[in-house]
Amino acid sequence: MRKLASVRKILNVIEHTNAEKLGIYIIEGWQVIDQKGKYEAGDLVVYCEIDSFLPVKPEFEFLRKTSFRKMGVLEGFRLKTIRLRGELSQGLILPISVLGSDHSFEIGDDVSEYLGIVKYEPPVPEHLAGEALGLFPGFIPKTDEERVQNLDYHTLKSHPYFVTEKLDGSSCTMYFCDGHFGVCTRNLEIKETENNGYWGAARRMKIEEILNSTGRNLALQGELIGYRIQSNPYKLNHTEFRLFKMYDIDKKRYIDIPEMLDFAETHNIPAVPLIDSSFLLPNTVQELLAIADGISALHQDAKREGLVLIAHDNENVHFKVISNLFLEGEQDNF
Repeated sequence: MRKLASVRKILNVIEHTNAEKLGIYIIEGWQVIDQKGKYEAGDLVVYCEIDSFLPVKPEFEFLRKTSFRKMGVLEGFRLKTIRLRGELSQGLILPISVLGSDHSFEIGDDVSEYLGIVKYEPPVPEHLAGEALGLFPGFIPKTDEERVQNLDYHTLKSHPYFVTEKLDGSSCTMYFCDGHFGVCTRNLEIKETENNGYWGAARRMKIEEILNSTGRNLALQGELIGYRIQSNPYKLNHTEFRLFKMYDIDKKRYIDIPEMLDFAETHNIPAVPLIDSSFLLPNTVQELLAIADGISALHQDAKREGLVLIAHDNENVHFKVISNLFLEGEQDNF
């Protein structure tokens, strides 16, 4: 599970060259701008990542003007990537005192639930949402990759990687298990209803028939992109499913990228763009983040959301690198 709010150590403090009263605080691969002198290198703090949705509490009211949002029936404050006087700022630092003195916390501890912080999920468009059949199946992993900034970058450098483009759409899982075919959003399995975008894509592509023909229990996971999804950056006049992962339900493991791409080609299922098949990490996270910036392989006018990296030799090593240029231009979708 992603640690939206966790106990971290400030690794370094950098002068803000364009604001005398502001400082730049470095926490692992992230940088956050706050009042100068508020923290020092080595201080323990609570770090709240971008995409955190903070509850309406007096201590967070200073965020109301810039960050107030609604998420269903919930009201709160969404953290996004911003620039302050020309410098990038991602997330929020809170003093360790917000955790009170009645509990003992260590570096790395997840305090999201303790502070009432959840992940911000943009509303699913009405034409996609459908009617819930139940929760997302527990026998299939969800697809939220960890961000590279939260990982030990040094250990990641020992692997070569497949690199795919991360597309800007809605997460979709289609699966066939013991004779049952299901279609899911990120968090729910949904019923088949008329004009539902998820089911429409599944039927157009004959996914149930394809999976049934394999004689295996499999899940296809990908991004639903196109018309009326996010801001439709790829300028499509329809919805389209793009495969990025394939899961063997019985073996409880993901199928490797070459086999997945071969399956996709054989059955005429479009996959996310493959950027590199033998990529070696650069020296620093900052260099990798710069590589993530760029133009989408799907449309020359669309910024690339980022990259997903999957190690050749270790199925457990995979992560995402989100483009900061994309994050700065990201808009809420209501």
